[in-house]
Amino acid sequence: MTAGRDPRIESPHAWLRLGVSLLIGTIGGVGLWSVVVALPVVQAEFGVARADASLPYTLGMIGIVLGGVLMGRLSDRFGVMVPMVIGATSLGLGYLALSQAGSLIAFAVIYGVMIGMFGNAALFGPLVADVSHWFDRRRGIAVAVVSSGNYSAGAVWPPLLQMAMDAYGWRATHIGIGIFCLATLLPLALLLRRPAPIARAPVLTTAAERREAAAPLGLRPNVLQGIIMFAGIACCVAMAMPQVHIVAYCTDLGYGAARGAEMLSLMLICGVISRLGFGLVMDRIGGIGTLLVGSFLQMLALALFLPFDGLVSLYLISALFGLFQGGIVPSYAMIVRELFPAHQAGARMGLALSATLAGMALGGWMSGAIFDATGTYQAAIINGLGWNVVNLAIAAWLLVRAQRRLA
Repeated sequence: MTAGRDPRIESPHAWLRLGVSLLIGTIGGVGLWSVVVALPVVQAEFGVARADASLPYTLGMIGIVLGGVLMGRLSDRFGVMVPMVIGATSLGLGYLALSQAGSLIAFAVIYGVMIGMFGNAALFGPLVADVSHWFDRRRGIAVAVVSSGNYSAGAVWPPLLQMAMDAYGWRATHIGIGIFCLATLLPLALLLRRPAPIARAPVLTTAAERREAAAPLGLRPNVLQGIIMFAGIACCVAMAMPQVHIVAYCTDLGYGAARGAEMLSLMLICGVISRLGFGLVMDRIGGIGTLLVGSFLQMLALALFLPFDGLVSLYLISALFGLFQGGIVPSYAMIVRELFPAHQAGARMGLALSATLAGMALGGWMSGAIFDATGTYQAAIINGLGWNVVNLAIAAWLLVRAQRRLA
């Protein structure tokens, strides 16, 4: 054992905690996907246009962004169990409230506040930040595993929700989700009550070390935070084009929505595999290097959607896109842990990870708007590639600055 190393780090409890965190993320991730599955029936129930029926998703993403900051600060101050209990309670009660919504506005507001701001925001960023404190040598794979929760939720929940809605209706299904979340997430949250081993700030003995602590990579901390957040938005605007629109794209091509749903599921499954693989890579080359590699590979996969639109080709490209982009989002959590003090991890990771979700929301809307204006997804793909180039340039710039600081 390394001298001075906390014995709790990478202990059996740390690995148990990692498994519990992944399970919480998978269960709680229902809030990211239920609104997508329920969109057609909610639209029919309230008699609104498709654009209006997308309002709950938009408010949910905005809620997650705003809640990510609050929940991150609560995690830094009181430990991860506090946001976990808030998130589990809000998610469970939120779904019970959704089942009684009498209008689309009520549905959207409940979804944005209870499911987004106080639900999913509490069950994503704080979990990733907490796990990062329990690992050092294997921090990359640990962060990648817990970040996989929203993808595994995307692979598990949609088919179950669709079957339940077909059999019992969307209101009864939402009641069932609420009861299940309360019954499972609250007990799981209690397993995370042990305080995290927050590393003490290192003793800075030289002027260079003090300058680096005050200005990581030679930048003011909040400026660097803003750059990381903008990078997260840029990469996820590109990421959203296939993930949000693959079903509609397949429908337009005449392959049907079922084929598109299969491609989305394949993309998410491959995304889980990718996150685990990139986690191992992060432990070797760090967060910034992983972001650069992942961004470049995502750009290559996205570009393949331009020349190929055959059914078999789209299945292959969807799998490839999932395998190439899965490591990008966890890399932001790793970058935050590498560049900022440990006691700020919750708030700063909450900001960084919330920015990626904001990018998904912006990219989903932007791709749809471009399609409406042009009648084709080709321009939307090119738009995504442009945002990806911006992300790639930021990652390369950060890596150059990091290497110069080490020289």
